Amino acid sequence: MPRLLLLRHAKSDWSTSGLHDHDRPLNARGEDAARRMARWIAEEGLKPDLILCSTALRTRMTLAALLPVLGHEMEIRLTRRIYEASESDYISFLRDEGGEAETLMLIAHNPATHDTVRELAIPGSGVGWTALETKFPTGALAVLESPSPSWSGLLPLSCTLQHFIQPRLLPE
Repeated sequence: MPRLLLLRHAKSDWSTSGLHDHDRPLNARGEDAARRMARWIAEEGLKPDLILCSTALRTRMTLAALLPVLGHEMEIRLTRRIYEASESDYISFLRDEGGEAETLMLIAHNPATHDTVRELAIPGSGVGWTALETKFPTGALAVLESPSPSWSGLLPLSCTLQHFIQPRLLPE
């Protein structure tokens, strides 16, 4: 069954005024959170076959923090298509771009990341559902399993939430 990892970019730096939103970097806490999340993903055996990542600097920096731990064997595609997109745009994008990937990761933005998980997951399914309903903090990861044999068959309210992980809950 296809597995989807939806990762919200880690904590960004707001200290530099005048930056366009697309050009905001991660702060030190965000870089650390992304590295901790990478370790958790590797320990759980969830390395993606394909990573789809927004072109915003903070998502690319989140990706860069993952790669030393996850390796570089997977295909990586950067796209502006998911910057400022809605959950319906994300779902269409996943259907179009998922291809043959068994494990697909999307590194993206809120509120669309949170809304996408709530659109795809069966309500109440899986550990972490209560926390997910409340908030999808920066650097958090939702892992969904789809019953469809292909990404083109990804349907609303069909996926099981396997994990919802927040970086603040992971060891240093």
